[in-house]
Amino acid sequence: MMLSFDMARLLAIFLLPTLSFLFEVPPPPPYKGETERQTALINQCSIRNDVFEPGEELVYKLYYNWNFVWMAAGEVVFRVRDLGDRYHVSAYGSTYPSYEWFYKVNDKYDTYLDKKTLLPTVSVRSVSEGKYRLYDKLTFDRSANTLTSLRGKSRDSATPSEYSVEPCVHDLLSIIYFARNIDFSTLEKGTAVPIKIFMDQTTWPLRLRYQGKNPDKHIHKLGRFKTILFSPDVIKGYVFKEDDKLKVWASDDKNHLPLLIESPISVGSVKVVLKSYSGLKYPLSSKIAHEDGSSEGGTPQ
Repeated sequence: MMLSFDMARLLAIFLLPTLSFLFEVPPPPPYKGETERQTALINQCSIRNDVFEPGEELVYKLYYNWNFVWMAAGEVVFRVRDLGDRYHVSAYGSTYPSYEWFYKVNDKYDTYLDKKTLLPTVSVRSVSEGKYRLYDKLTFDRSANTLTSLRGKSRDSATPSEYSVEPCVHDLLSIIYFARNIDFSTLEKGTAVPIKIFMDQTTWPLRLRYQGKNPDKHIHKLGRFKTILFSPDVIKGYVFKEDDKLKVWASDDKNHLPLLIESPISVGSVKVVLKSYSGLKYPLSSKIAHEDGSSEGGTPQ
């Protein structure tokens, strides 16, 4: 059986649990048995960026487990560039040549963020998965609460459609960088955070749950870190089954870097591990030891 998933999309979905933010608009109702006090009410519409800066680059390695065999499947590279009044953030994901006999992926995501709000103004997705192709460009009109999707198998064949959206809706990339700026210390363990993203012609209302801190978490080939743990909802039928649970460990420092993601998917299971990082705004002070056990000096790579 071939594994059919969009690697960049999968990574972005996994990274959502590292995010926390509050809505100005009313949140969705609490889950059954959940009180309002367990649901965070935070402003999603605008936030000051104090976490990342242009030049940041994060590389993640994805491992896929099928029939008890772990395979290094590919990588996704996240980058931030400065465009004056906007940030250009990108995520480019591809399979390793050794994995392409199984399934070949080459996906590109580019989002342009308003520096004052970190809301997306334009989002472009170019997907190549096996024989599947997709081009989807979203242009947001915040004053009208609409967006235009130019969508098709290629840029040349794409046709426009307009959608009504709720105020301050994000795309997959914008929500990651927006929510890295949240002060996680304000959340109590067990708090659920509502989130809404627009993806594939649909607004998805999701929710993640803050699970507290792990003061000594081992990250493969990077060392040991002080971390924050989250578990999010998943989108059933995308790459997940209904009862699948994600776990995401993020650095417990000013960078709020996603370090490790673990989850089952509809076929097998995956791990996503931070492979390398550069251009961080702050020292990675959550790192307490190298892989060899020596202490960390606190200087970004």
